[in-house]
Amino acid sequence: MVYYSTTATADFKEILLGLITWQKHPLSYEHALLYVDDIHVVCESIAQKIKHKPTSFEVHKKYGKFVYAYHRNKATTWYIIYNLTATSDICIEKIINNYLTVR
Repeated sequence: MVYYSTTATADFKEILLGLITWQKHPLSYEHALLYVDDIHVVCESIAQKIKHKPTSFEVHKKYGKFVYAYHRNKATTWYIIYNLTATSDICIEKIINNYLTVR
């Protein structure tokens, strides 16, 4: 089972808004919705993973113990930061891209 923190839920909304207002190359609303849906599908798939990679970036560690890297394209990676519950469920805490990770 996958659960989402209020921060992660807000991240989805912020990603959508960011994609449609991106100055370099804004996406149509429909395309942006599909993009965010793709991220959501990846988040849901984490529960099927056998191995969980520990966070290594300090900015990630403040949100959770584990990270899954979703390589959307050659320039963009989405880091899905999460914790495991006592029953091994996934609790996604934060979704952040590589551009914000390196700041």
